[in-house]
Order: sequence, then C-alpha cells, then structure tokens
Amino acid sequence: MTIIHACIETVTNGRIEDGFLRFENGKILAVGPMSEYVPLDHEIDAGGSMLLPGFLDIHCHLGMWEDGLNFEGADGNEITNPATPQLRAIDAINPMDRCFVEAALGGVTTVVTGPGSANPIGGQMAAIKTGGELHQTGSLPEGTSRKFRMDDLILKAPVAIKMALGENPKTCYNGKGQTPMTRMGTAAIIRETLTKAKRYMEKLDAAAGDPSKLPEFDAKLDALVPLLRGEIKAHIHAHRADDIFTAIRLAKEFGFDYLVIHCSEGHLIADQLKEEGVFAVVGPLVSDRSKPELRNATTANPAYLEKAGVPFAMCTDHPVIPIQYLALQAMVCGADGLTRDTALRALTILPAQAIGLADRVGSLEPGKDADFALYRRDPLLNYERPQAVYISGHRM
Repeated sequence: MTIIHACIETVTNGRIEDGFLRFENGKILAVGPMSEYVPLDHEIDAGGSMLLPGFLDIHCHLGMWEDGLNFEGADGNEITNPATPQLRAIDAINPMDRCFVEAALGGVTTVVTGPGSANPIGGQMAAIKTGGELHQTGSLPEGTSRKFRMDDLILKAPVAIKMALGENPKTCYNGKGQTPMTRMGTAAIIRETLTKAKRYMEKLDAAAGDPSKLPEFDAKLDALVPLLRGEIKAHIHAHRADDIFTAIRLAKEFGFDYLVIHCSEGHLIADQLKEEGVFAVVGPLVSDRSKPELRNATTANPAYLEKAGVPFAMCTDHPVIPIQYLALQAMVCGADGLTRDTALRALTILPAQAIGLADRVGSLEPGKDADFALYRRDPLLNYERPQAVYISGHRM
C-alpha cells in the first residue's frame, strides 16, 4: 500500500513537500518525492495532508491506572515495600483500557509505561505499541468482543527501572510511619539496594555459569542486574533541582544510565544539566502546580532546555494528562519559545533513541515500523486530531 501526495515529515531526512510512503507487512518500504514514485499497488491519495511519524510518550502509566476506576484499576504502586524492582509492568497493564484507543487515535503509537513514583525503586517499565492488528477500531459482529493481548504489543520489556526521589516517596511512607520519611531515607534505600545488586552481579559473574557457584536467586537484585550492566536505563522521577542532582549523584556512583523524569526545575539548572550530559523528560506540562515541589513548574521549561542544548523528550504522565494530548503540550510550549522542529524531535526520534528503539520507531525511514498519522494541518502549530493513524501498517 502507498500513501501518495503527502507532505511528509521524515524527522531524520527533512521534509518532503509532495511525497509518497510505501509500506507492507507492517514495515516502511520506501519514502520519497512524487517525482520518484512508481505506481505498484493500492494507493491512498493524501491530498496534501501532513504525514508524521507516530508520536512516542516516553513516560506514562497507560493501562496501569485504568480509566474510570478507583482502587480496582490502580495497579501502579505496590506500597508495601519501598524497593520493588522485581515488579513487571507487563503483569499489570490492561490493554483493554479504552485509553489505548484514545492514544492511538490521537497519534500516539508507542509508549513507555509502568510503575508510579510511590517507591524509591518501583519496578520495571515496558515499551509497547498502543495498537496494531488487534486494536483496529472497525465494527465487530454483534455479540462479539475484542480480546487484546499484552504480549502482542511489547516492543521491549523491561526497557527501564523506575526510581523516584522527592515528595512522592516521602508522602507515601510518612503516612505509614516507616522509612523513607526523608529525602535522605529515599536515597539510602536506592543506594543500599543497588549495592546489594552489584555484589549479587559480581557473584553471578564469578560463577561463570556454574550452577554450584551461583548465588541464591534473589528476584529484587536480579531485576537490577540489567541496569548495572548497561542493558537498560533508570527512569528517575525528580522535579526539584536538588532531587535532580541526587539522581545524577546516584547514577555516577553506580555507573548506570538514566533519564530524569519530569525535570520541572530543569530551566533553573539548564547549563549544569548540559555539562552533566543529562537527558530530560519534561511533563506533564499543562497541569496545575499541585504540590510544593512544582512551585517553579513552567511551560517555558522546554525552551530553556533547548537554548542550553539539553536533549529532552516530552511526556504526559498519563493519566495526569490524558495521553491523546501529548502533541497539545508541545503546541502550548511553542508559545513560550520552544521551536517547532525541536518539539517534533522531542515527540519522535529523541525518545526513540533514548530507549534504544530508534531502529523501529521515531522517524519515517525504510525498514522501520509503519507507524504514522495523517493530519489536515500541522498538529504542532494547531490543535488537530489525525485524519488517519496507522500502527504496524494497520489503520486504527
């Protein structure tokens, strides 16, 4: 199948004002100007509409807090222990939550979703598609229902370990009267757990596969070995500047890679973030300042990071901001100085690179997944819902 006469934003190879995109079996086969187009198959004439890659929300909780439910659908925080790295998001995500369809129809085709921020170490996050063949929105015969399988949506799991600093762990465990009730306690739990995991990893390495020499299995410590080996990153929830520096300190101490999630005071320390090589994930960006550590939150934050040269992506933190409004946040930040091209990259290729999936998603290139959306107008300059969305080559 081929989309023709579209204004194509490839992201990595510029804009094609009048171009075509051919795809088959869920993959992009060719992208180019209409002057190079050779008719081969079924065509869809875009009539000049914009064709953009599917957006990627790099940090949310889609399917972890289900729409319209309270405790029954809240599966993101296991607040019985402050260190739970062994918990897997894929065991909690409900892909039948209607917000998956809302995400897909809003042009958000890939997400990283997982545990919340109640625990200093919350568990394992997953990179998943929001739809595909199993999520097509066409009508079904009367009396039948859709059956979505989490396993069919996974791109990479685990893709990250969730950690949290600041008010959230303090608030949660202060109510319980147990550690961590302070920022010191939060950092100490992370440090203690990682130290044990490092020793556990060293014993695994020393055993060299000999069953008689392997340490006794420990689910918590085993879950942190991929982080310490550099196979996955940490998503560290940190709003305030001092918490951001604690995240940097811990990462340096244990030699793991990380993303600073939310980074609400990033604009106050942008030059230092640049010096430290921090990748920031900013958002939610159109919410209220609901707690003290958000007192300096501003929609100008991305523009300050851009000016300082700090790479960043955007997130909704769904359900804090409904996930279909990911691009709306970028548009709002544009009014505070964020450039349109940086906003586009922050929703596509930059998060894809940050999670190690730029070979699959984040731009329109041959060989990548056929995840894209058609818009009548530029959704980063005007609030605009897609005319059509394709995920893995299937129209939603």
